[in-house]
Amino acid sequence: MRTAPDLAGVSVLRRLRGVASVAVLWAVGLLVPGTAQAASTSGTGTVIATAPSPFGKILVVGSGQYAGYTVYFITSDAGQNFGCTTTVQSLPGFPGPGSCTGPEGDQTAEWPAVTTTGQPIAGKGVHQSLLGSVSRPGVGDQVTYGGHPLYLFDSGPGQITGEGWDEPGLPPWHGIWYLVSPKGTATAWTPMLTTTTLPSGKRVLAVSMLTGGGWQAVPVYRDTAKNGCTGSCAVTWPPLLTSGTPGVSALLKAGAVGTHRLAGGELQVTFNGHPLYLYGYETPVTSGGKVVIVGNGNHKKGGGGTFDLVSAA
Repeated sequence: MRTAPDLAGVSVLRRLRGVASVAVLWAVGLLVPGTAQAASTSGTGTVIATAPSPFGKILVVGSGQYAGYTVYFITSDAGQNFGCTTTVQSLPGFPGPGSCTGPEGDQTAEWPAVTTTGQPIAGKGVHQSLLGSVSRPGVGDQVTYGGHPLYLFDSGPGQITGEGWDEPGLPPWHGIWYLVSPKGTATAWTPMLTTTTLPSGKRVLAVSMLTGGGWQAVPVYRDTAKNGCTGSCAVTWPPLLTSGTPGVSALLKAGAVGTHRLAGGELQVTFNGHPLYLYGYETPVTSGGKVVIVGNGNHKKGGGGTFDLVSAA
């Protein structure tokens, strides 16, 4: 693994976002210097270990200069199709160009890939059967866990500043970033449901999410087919996940909010019995110097059904 960069060595985009999220997450206790639990191993591959966190055990890097760094995955990576790519592009509202990923130490990458020089090695609490790697041009051999390519974000070990970032269109990585459990599933925080008024004047159900434009009330959707959204459908329409009962604001009735358990064990938020989803291609616009999310996934089809905004009138 390459030498870990200091904060001055990462992209401007990542640096600005990291500072903002550190300030928020420090306030709620998500900077934890927990000790990574790595087993005694031999070989040249990168060790993936576990560490305690406010969310329970999560995966971290267990060897090399990045030992103790939290790892993440994004919902838009699926098989050999990657939402997080090495393409360098200019992003509206952000100073300087940047890419989603690159090799460790890449100064233009917002989410550098966790790479390995051999078969990755399971530390204590990690399942070797879930570990693998994928060879990517411009990245190298990226470590995967449960089929999810793994990434870095934080500026030091023991930090959790990348959890829950929603990046559908700004930046256009088309997914949500999550911590990784030892089972290979997403480890979510507990979101806050609220409402937002769209430019059309319609008031709809939304969730407060960290985005490239700061905290935003992001519209949520329900699937009219009611047959569950999995596989490629869930890449475009990631389920709104939670670690517990979501909070409510904006005069929403707490009794309307619930959860149901997905096949992988994650909890999906429901509202009036309808499972809720986010749109991976939500395209924000700027109006009066502010970022506005317009709910452009409304009435789009996917997974055999149609996804509609949820009225909060």
